[in-house]
Amino acid sequence: MAVEELLGKAVARHLGPPGTITKLARLTGGATRQTWTFNAMVGAATLDLILQQSAPRETKADDPTTRLPRVWGVGDAQALIAAERAGVRVPPVRFALTAEDGIGPGVITAFVEGETIGQRIIREPRFAQAREAMARQCGEQLAAIHRIDTHGLDFLIAHGPAEQVAIYGEIFHSYDWPQPAIEYGLRWAAEHAPRSHRTTLVHGDFRLGNFIVGEDGLRAVLDWEICHLGDPMEDLGWLCVRTWRFGGAAPVGGFGPREELFAAYEAASGQHVDPVHVRFWEAFGCVKWSIMCLMKGEQHKRGHPLEMEQLAIGRRAEEPVWDFLDLVGGHG
Repeated sequence: MAVEELLGKAVARHLGPPGTITKLARLTGGATRQTWTFNAMVGAATLDLILQQSAPRETKADDPTTRLPRVWGVGDAQALIAAERAGVRVPPVRFALTAEDGIGPGVITAFVEGETIGQRIIREPRFAQAREAMARQCGEQLAAIHRIDTHGLDFLIAHGPAEQVAIYGEIFHSYDWPQPAIEYGLRWAAEHAPRSHRTTLVHGDFRLGNFIVGEDGLRAVLDWEICHLGDPMEDLGWLCVRTWRFGGAAPVGGFGPREELFAAYEAASGQHVDPVHVRFWEAFGCVKWSIMCLMKGEQHKRGHPLEMEQLAIGRRAEEPVWDFLDLVGGHG
């Protein structure tokens, strides 16, 4: 049975008949999940909807990547619902797919108008006003994310600084691909990892490319598939990693200063931000992203064919290592 027909039956089952599907199209972007946009008839109304599909990571029992966070299906929907309750701007969840729907794991959300392509947000004049507001908006949204009530989100795993340094070190060494700069980065991270921190829900991939942005600024935070329990400063540091600036000059996502992000976060959360603490996560984020790029390349080499976008990621391992060295050398 065609996906369109199965999707129509799922919409009718969860939201109401007739469930007629039109304008089904796969969107570009997304390195680990498939995203589709479509219209659906529910009663007399036509709903603009999004389907995001992801699945458990396919790994062997002795593969260290099994210890990385991965949220999908019903868990993804639960995370989005909890985020919306906490005041985070997310696409409203309509329903999660079930086994009865026959399509695989996935979440149906309302469509949110806006742009997701980082280069366009950074460069196009129509987003000039948005860029002025986004460092503050990101600080406010991160404060809301870190207030999310995790009761009932039993799928979240602990993934703090020490755990991450150890796991990514195991992953890197499993590839038998010696790289002195990455070795140095892992050693630096082990020596500088925060010994104490708050524990909250952490988005894990909060950065340009996972936002829906309008001319008024940040409209929705997407891609919660690696959310976990950990150090909230991880999200602030990841947002500042140079890769996610998409050519913009400003350190926060290419659009704003760190000081503005930190001040907005402090005002919204009541929590002090230690720039040195965030700097650890920015620097380690570069090392981690380099290893994540290697993971994509190794996945392809080991017989799991990837799409072109994923292959391109696999070729970029050297760039974030340079960014790490530049940052810890005092130039980032």
